[in-house]
Amino acid sequence: MKLAALFSGGKDSVYAMHIAKKNHDVSCLITIKSKNKESYMFHTPNINLTELQAESIGLPLLTIETKGEKEKELTDLKNGIKKAKELFDIEGVVTGAISSVYQAARIQKICAELDLWCFNPLWQKDQLELLNELLNEKFKVMLSGVFAYPFSEGWLGRILDQNALLELKEMKEKYKINPAGEGGEFESLVLNCPSFSKEIKVKKAEKKYSNYSGIYDVKEAVLE
Repeated sequence: MKLAALFSGGKDSVYAMHIAKKNHDVSCLITIKSKNKESYMFHTPNINLTELQAESIGLPLLTIETKGEKEKELTDLKNGIKKAKELFDIEGVVTGAISSVYQAARIQKICAELDLWCFNPLWQKDQLELLNELLNEKFKVMLSGVFAYPFSEGWLGRILDQNALLELKEMKEKYKINPAGEGGEFESLVLNCPSFSKEIKVKKAEKKYSNYSGIYDVKEAVLE
């Protein structure tokens, strides 16, 4: 089927797109750029880097801007999906939803209204298993934001590896966090994966951190 991938540049949306490409024709990527940093629906840290990621993947990118007002932002999402349907004749949409019923239900409703299939390849996947799959698939994932205790400033800009996985597993057992960040504990940025032709190299970045919350703000990045 011809699909569009909802694309934030984080591990879940990139991995869902990567899975979809194995059996379907992913024709374009859709990025929703929210002006509201506290958006209920959309990832915001380093969202501008989806342009470099799309270039590396070799797919057209539709960027839709939204003020990020709760529920109203869904109209902007629907318009973006509708635009993808008109331009690329898509038959469905890929999402990186894992367990957020809030997000999944709203995207499914929009797809139903537009007569499109909603494909959620990561839905209800065990979160530690998901992180292991990312490493096995050679995904290079960087933490771009942390928003919960006990994440220290040292996690900002950290690359996901086996040591990080062990720490996340321990934090899950001790503090009941979602190890894949599904509770909003952290956000991520994919720097490289099998779907990329070139890796994203961060040349300049700034850490902003206070009281177990912060972002790794990439100021300059290139494809190499």
